[in-house]
Amino acid sequence: MSSEPDVSDDAAARIETVRVEDEMEQSYIDYAMSVIAGRALPDVRDGLKPVHRRILYAMHEEGISSGSSHRKSSSIVGETMGNFHPHGDKAIYDTLVRMAQEFSMRHPLVDGQGNFGSVDGDPAAAMRYTEVRMAPIAEELLSDLEKDTVDFQSNYDDRLQEPTVLPAAFPNLLVNGSSGIAVGMSTNVPPHNLGEVIDATLHLIDNPECTIPDLMEHVEGPDFPTGATIVGRNAIRKAYQTGRARLSVRADYHVETTETGTDRIILDELPYQQNKSKLVERIAEMANEGDLEGIRDLRDESDRDGIRVVIELKRGANTDVVENQLLESVLEQTFGVINLALVDGEPKVLSLKELLGEYLRHRKEVVRRRSQFELDEAENRAHILEGRLLALDNVEEVVDTIRNSEDRDAAKEALKEAFGFTQEQADHIVRMQLGSLTSLEAAEIEDEYEEVQATIERLETILADESELLSVIKEELREIKAEYAEERRTTIVEDTGTVTDEDLIPNEEVVVSLSEQDYIKRVPVETYSAHNRGGKGIIGADLKEGDRIATVFTARTHDHLLCFTDQGQVYRLKVYQIPEMSRTARGTSAVNLLDLDDEEEITAVVATDDFEEDEYLTMATRNGYVKRTGAEEFENILSTGIIAISLADGDELVDVEVTNGASDVVLGTEKGMAIRFDETDVRSMGRNARGVWGIELEEGDRVAGVSAIREADDRTLLTVTRRGFGKRTPLSEYRRQSRNGKGLVDIKTDERNGWVAAIEAVAETDHVIAMSDDGQIIRMPVAEISTVGRNTKGVRVMAIDADDQLAGISVFPEPDAES
Repeated sequence: MSSEPDVSDDAAARIETVRVEDEMEQSYIDYAMSVIAGRALPDVRDGLKPVHRRILYAMHEEGISSGSSHRKSSSIVGETMGNFHPHGDKAIYDTLVRMAQEFSMRHPLVDGQGNFGSVDGDPAAAMRYTEVRMAPIAEELLSDLEKDTVDFQSNYDDRLQEPTVLPAAFPNLLVNGSSGIAVGMSTNVPPHNLGEVIDATLHLIDNPECTIPDLMEHVEGPDFPTGATIVGRNAIRKAYQTGRARLSVRADYHVETTETGTDRIILDELPYQQNKSKLVERIAEMANEGDLEGIRDLRDESDRDGIRVVIELKRGANTDVVENQLLESVLEQTFGVINLALVDGEPKVLSLKELLGEYLRHRKEVVRRRSQFELDEAENRAHILEGRLLALDNVEEVVDTIRNSEDRDAAKEALKEAFGFTQEQADHIVRMQLGSLTSLEAAEIEDEYEEVQATIERLETILADESELLSVIKEELREIKAEYAEERRTTIVEDTGTVTDEDLIPNEEVVVSLSEQDYIKRVPVETYSAHNRGGKGIIGADLKEGDRIATVFTARTHDHLLCFTDQGQVYRLKVYQIPEMSRTARGTSAVNLLDLDDEEEITAVVATDDFEEDEYLTMATRNGYVKRTGAEEFENILSTGIIAISLADGDELVDVEVTNGASDVVLGTEKGMAIRFDETDVRSMGRNARGVWGIELEEGDRVAGVSAIREADDRTLLTVTRRGFGKRTPLSEYRRQSRNGKGLVDIKTDERNGWVAAIEAVAETDHVIAMSDDGQIIRMPVAEISTVGRNTKGVRVMAIDADDQLAGISVFPEPDAES
């Protein structure tokens, strides 16, 4: 009689005794990590949570691009849920809706058609009524996905593969932000301006050691899709430095006066994620309960063109008081920044630099893998083309070999043995059609082979040289910026009751002087009244013994200064940061404002509010070199300065002019020579370049200055010498020559005149400031200086003592003529 096995023993062997608290702790940790990594927190690389990523990938797989027709939302939800995200259709549709809302995302990733909700909190229509397709910018997140740029993983039921992260051609986490609540933690990354974020990324690539304040020169702060105003910069600074802060966001409004003389407050923009209908209800409740006095009527006149909430005030109401009450109670909201994201699968709070650094790390990996993929394809293609070229070189023998073979396999083996073809080449040659043996086809193959070889060389360079790889990233980021960047919507103001220094300082013309021992100051230009030519002027600075004036220039207090030194460095400074002092004051040490090296002197200054497009900085050195560099190269200047030009031993930077790409350049020398040539004779170069020869100098001669002029220029060239003499000459007398010639005689530099101190192109209505080494200063109308021909001595501009010399001049428009 057979006996049945006793299963109770096996079951008992599998029972483990555990403590309930231990099992609960481990199970809760497992659950928490699943929520953190799998649902609630975005990945720092592409800025997406799994549900966002899966929706976009499902649309990608279905071919629902920005160029296709819209597809029912229910179809997308079904595909996403069935293939990648088994967490319920409501969660998926809510995410899809948010990605289509212009008031939720700075750059919506989904192009929706139908009712997708409103700022009043109205829900979207059911998914069967709405239609969607991918937005163009979302395709940038998925670009190159098929080129082995990211890792894939199995979906939830191991039927399909899905990407663990998207290639992300732009820093989406900062651009669109993210919010979510996980177990024991939450994230709330605000959206930003795409152009600003890309500029900061480019700056980080060029300057890996840059600081967060350096990056904030590009990223002003969050840029919400609903606009409004952020109050206070300290909170923004804290958010970027620590990853956490509380921002005050204020509704934008303006005050109108009606025909009856009463005021009304018009709300134009609301804080990010504020519900408009609830805001209007709150204002109405406060007015009815007496907490807000002076309100007569309240209307919501918003439409598809924008927000417009009208608050009518009673006659005699104090508008300022009502404004303050509204700001304190309803018009200002707090946005809590928590820059929490997954880094290598672990949650981490990140600073601005860390956010951009992690994105760059991801992007470098994407471009590296893409380049390797494309290189492999190109090498495979080159291999096939090499076989085709070899076959064409031996076309008759190849045809005979194939014709004399029993079958295809025999033909392949015969080709391999006779000509050394590889298996892949032999397979391809056997499949070739006779029509491909024409001479035209052969030429096309040779052209394609050359192109493929060039591609291989380029890809190998990218893979071998990180600087080339970074150049590719920079170029692609610039293309994204050019295609999608928009104007900033959110304004940023100082906190209530505070104003910036710039607001307190009038934007006036000032004279800035700098001594050889680096004492600097500014004085309003009105301090110096205009004198007649030939006078001695007045004391402009009480210098220390042994100190002399190095340079003098005019600018407006709100201008940015680019300060170029004799050693080829350039520093950036606001004019109002230079202390304003009395006419005779010595000044303050420039080391308090600029990080100058020992023995480094400022020799040229360019004052500008902002460079125009296609402008250049044209530089001249003492030894006759000239260099032209795009002005955009000087937009990101570190506090410690950057290189403007590389100098040969014994050379120094002497002068800089802004040119527009269609200017002529005039170089003047200390011995009175001048040469005029087209600025395009000097090709545009990078900051680290030395430049090219601009003028052939006589022995002992040096360049004194450079001036930019136009082809049809009715100005004159002002030349001033060390002994205080000068003259103006029509620009037509300086014929255009080729670069690196000896030039023409500009002014006689005999014992009376001394050597040339400066040249400037001037208009008849301009004024000129001249300052001597010892600090004497004079201001006069340019018209006081005679207009004579070249090769003349000129007239006395400023009376100079025997032991003194002219340090420099600065030209500025006559105050009444500026407008």
